[in-house]
Amino acid sequence: MRTTRPRRVLTFGTFDLFHVGHLLLLERAATYGELVVGVPVDDLVLAKKERRPVFPDHHRVEIVRALRCVSGVFLEEGPGLKRRYLLEHRADLLVMGDDWAGHFDELGDVCEVVYLPRTPSISTTTTIEAIAASVEVPAELRADRAPAA
Repeated sequence: MRTTRPRRVLTFGTFDLFHVGHLLLLERAATYGELVVGVPVDDLVLAKKERRPVFPDHHRVEIVRALRCVSGVFLEEGPGLKRRYLLEHRADLLVMGDDWAGHFDELGDVCEVVYLPRTPSISTTTTIEAIAASVEVPAELRADRAPAA
């Protein structure tokens, strides 16, 4: 009797300031099969987003690993390695948010590529901006203040 392995699904994300949009995307991705998630190392986030993540990569990995819908997590070490990760993890499907639509179509020769809709009105960037706007910075720490003579 021949057995088949579960469909292997890979996705990638920074998952900084984990929010419900992240959770919903991962839960939807997991409906396609066994979900494995790549979380970028801190230096990769800095290079891509021009800011360090709020939480270090090992914290972000532990948060994602704790989710029931996730079967495995690994650190994404550098840009342009998605093909290698898809092959190493024997992925049948790459799932990404639709803000990346078209960016990974060339990986269709390795596995199926699907872009899922993001949760409207929520993003890490807007959350960080809202927090920053609500925090009063003391005058002595503001960048617009002239340095003391």
